[in-house]
Amino acid sequence: MPELPDLTIYIEALSARIDGETLLGIRIASPFVLRSVEPSIDALVNHQVTGFNRIGKRVIIELENDYYIVIHLMIAGRFRWYKAGARIPGKLGLMAFDFSSGTLVLTEASQKHRASVYLVKGSDDLAGFNLGGLEVFDITLGEFRSALTR
Repeated sequence: MPELPDLTIYIEALSARIDGETLLGIRIASPFVLRSVEPSIDALVNHQVTGFNRIGKRVIIELENDYYIVIHLMIAGRFRWYKAGARIPGKLGLMAFDFSSGTLVLTEASQKHRASVYLVKGSDDLAGFNLGGLEVFDITLGEFRSALTR
């Protein structure tokens, strides 16, 4: 999975910028990117960031009260960090997450619009994003060999 180093660096950078910060708002520039309807955006606002995770190629931002933001960047998706309240860039900007420390903008340099964001309530619903693939950092050499020769 060549994207794994990128995702690891993104999570480290997000942790340095928004861990413990409060989500003040979510702005959507392109309606295709938000793929869930429950919970509502308003339900996540004013919740504090409590951690970060990764499920496969998805970045998970954990919020208090068992809320999660699940972001799949796809190949052309990127995060950009701006000062608080920054506008969403014209062609590339999809969505902005306003935090007390600044604004995280999701961009995509593709016309195919594959990046996705899901707002999730509860660890049971979050578990539905785990498609059951092997986690490269959690498997043994034997498990890896078995998967390759299957």
